[in-house]
Parts: sequence; C-alpha cells; structure tokens
Amino acid sequence: MQSRDPRYDGFFFVAVTSTGVYCRPSCPARLPRRRNVRLFRSAAAAQEEGFRACKRCDPDAAPGAPAWNRRADVAARAVRLIAEGAVDRHGVSGLAARLHFSERQLHRILVSEVGAGPVALARAQRAQSARALIETTDLPFGQVALGAGFGSVRQFNETLRAVYGRTPTELRRPARHRRRAAGAGTIRLRLPVREPFDGDSLLAFLAGRAVAGVEVVAGGAYRRVLMLDHGGGTVTLRPTSGGVSCELRLGDLRDLTAAVARCRRLLDLDADPAAVAGHLSEDPLLAPLVRRRPGLRVPGCVDGFELAVRAVVGQQVSVAGARTVLGRLVAEYGEPIPEQGFLTHRFPAPDALAAAEPARLPFPRTRARALIELARLAHAGELRLDTGTEPAEARALLTAIPGIGPWTADYVAMRALGDPDVFLPGDVGIRDALARLGGPVDDARWRPWRSYAVMHLWRSLDGEHTLRASARSSG
Repeated sequence: MQSRDPRYDGFFFVAVTSTGVYCRPSCPARLPRRRNVRLFRSAAAAQEEGFRACKRCDPDAAPGAPAWNRRADVAARAVRLIAEGAVDRHGVSGLAARLHFSERQLHRILVSEVGAGPVALARAQRAQSARALIETTDLPFGQVALGAGFGSVRQFNETLRAVYGRTPTELRRPARHRRRAAGAGTIRLRLPVREPFDGDSLLAFLAGRAVAGVEVVAGGAYRRVLMLDHGGGTVTLRPTSGGVSCELRLGDLRDLTAAVARCRRLLDLDADPAAVAGHLSEDPLLAPLVRRRPGLRVPGCVDGFELAVRAVVGQQVSVAGARTVLGRLVAEYGEPIPEQGFLTHRFPAPDALAAAEPARLPFPRTRARALIELARLAHAGELRLDTGTEPAEARALLTAIPGIGPWTADYVAMRALGDPDVFLPGDVGIRDALARLGGPVDDARWRPWRSYAVMHLWRSLDGEHTLRASARSSG
C-alpha cells in the first residue's frame, strides 16, 4: 500500500472505516491511518461489511486474484464458477450440487476462504456486469438489470447505490462523454491485466492454431465465435497498453458475465507474472527465456469441450495438419452463423459429434472413436471440462477413453482447466527445446509453474515445433 504497487491489485482490498470506502492497494488517494484500515480478501467481503467502492481507483476493475486460478480446491472452483455467473443460472443450490457439497458447507468454506458467501460473491459480480453495461451501452436500465442477472429493477437500483454510492443514471452520465461510437449491439470493454503482459506471444500462439470459420487473428486482434448458455455471439480481443480491448456482440445480454470470464481465462489475464518469473528465473536454463519474454501467459480457452476436441485431433500430427482437419470438422458439423467476415460457423457441439460416423471423420479410426466417445460423455453431462472441474478427476475420465493418453489429458488440464503445473515430457517441441538448451532437466524444480515453463520452452523454438505427442505419451 505504501508503495502503491499495482502488481498487488486484486490480491486484497483495503477498506477505510473513516470514509466508508474500499480501494485497491495502488489507490492514489492519501494513505489512511493504520487504525482506520481493514483488509479484505474480496470486494464482496468489503461490500458485506457496508463499504462502497472508491471512485478514484475503481477497485472492482482490478485484475482477479491469481490464487483462485492456480488452486484446485472447492473454494477456488466455486469462485471461478460464480465469476462465470453460475449462481445466476442455477442458484446456490445448483452451484453446491455441481461441487458435491451442501449449501451450508459451501457457504462456510467460502466465508472462511474468501470472506463472503456465494450470494454475496454473486451480488458483487452482478454489480460489476451492470456497471459495464451502463457505461458502455445506451440500453434501458430494465434491460441492463436483466442482462446483469438481477431479479428486479428495484434490486438492481439498491445494489448499485450500496456498492458504488451512485444511481444508475449517475454512473451513466460521465460515461457518455468517454464512450466511443460502437455498432448497434456492441459492448466495448477494457479488460484489466496484471503487468507485465506479453500479448504478442498470445496472439502468435492463437494465430498458429486458428480454425477457419471459428476464429481469426488479423490486424493485431483475435476474433472468434462464442457459444454461451443463452445463445451465441462474437468477440474481438486486442492487447493494448495496460489492458485488453474487448468488443462483444451477444445474442443474449445474460451471457455477458460468462463471456467476459471466458475471455479473461483465454488470455490468462489474472496470472501473477512476477511470482512466475521470480521462481522460474532461479533455474539457469530457463532464466534467459524468462528475461526474453516477460509476462508470458498460458493460453486458456473459451470452451473446455472444444479444447479437448482440438487436443484429440492434434495427437501425433502437426499444428498445420490439425488446423486442416478441424476446419473440415467445423464445415461439416458446426452450426452456420450469419457470416461476419471470416467467421462463419460455431464450433461443433457435443451432440453433433456424438452422432457422427467414425468412418466419416477425417482421421484414423481409433482417434475417431475416441472423439465420438468424448462427445458422448460431454453431451450426457458425464464429463465437464469447465472451471468447476478438479484436474485430477478430468484426467482420470479422459484417459479412461480408449485412444486418449496422458499427453492429451495433461494438455486439456493445462489449457481448459487452467492447471498451472503441467509438464509435457512426451511433446516433440519440449524435447527439441530441451535438447537445444542442454537438457534433460529436473522439471520438479519448476513447480508449481511448470505450465509456464512449457510455454517458455515452446516459444524458444520461435514457432518451429509441431506440438505433437510421441506415440508413447499419446497412447
């Protein structure tokens, strides 16, 4: 707080009893007296105690706490699911059932770990979504309330007054002067990021794997089709100074919370680059790579099933070969959308691939059967690859499918589930990178950030590796 270090924004929140506001650690306001300070682990916890958000530092716009991304316990999985709007869609009972806990147990765990229960966390999330819609669109407040997940306009008004100390009209008034012209139905946001942030490497990674019809990288931006709970949409993401520009077009505003959360996960925006770099730099082999690419992220995904399909198709083939096959799958089994430039289809849904004939799929029969079984399990709800899934459970379910081996399961855990500690020793690119650097090495020294070590090793090849698994590791 004394150094106003922005790297710690989102790690904790500072409430000041003399003013009744809560701030991020880097707030430029005068430092309060220590006796007037209370520290909270979440904005929701501060709101529960009656504090409102600071108007100067806008603490709700800080990057998320990285702990909830790297942990796999029930509290972390619950926080991630709530951030995607799980309480709004399924209620607290549905969230608890998803995590195999009672409502009372889940509430007790979250209060202990986060300082607020699921209802309070969801309320804070709704307030954030509502503010984004108020400040970036001209939608009537009734539609904003519905899109943000509120049950009524009255609840919407009361929550915004309590959290921000302003009415919806007061929030919108200054935003009108800042807002740039946007197309009808477009929501334009700025996604905060914890610096340093290597956006160029993210774009390069996504560009090399872009599937025709679903996504494209051009002009320094990544565009893709989204499939969300209430409908479809598209997003354009462009790394900029101090954050990421995000333009969303959604078929249903109720999907805003989930869409933003998935975009943040795709770009790994809530990572702690200082902690990762500090640890990996202790290894002489990795230190030069870390210095070369500060702020390197592990790309995530916007849909776990889609990522699993990509991983299965990519077994033992080149990236270019996998892109070709995936493009054929999209054209054959993906749902067409009103054409938007290069975006023409949604990625195939589980039910569409589950009904496919193995002989019609453009790859070996064993892999075709594995893909169909993966789709069947996903369609039946027996396999969920989202932020609420424990990585060890997902690995066990995936490797139980004939034709899916440890490389594929680990790759899914790294990118779909956000596991920060995955190493892929059977990957051809990893072996090539280690050979050039003078390996082999003891990868245990890189724990708990081995996924970031994998990205540094891949990037050290400057795009030369083929990202394919060896026969032994892919099964």
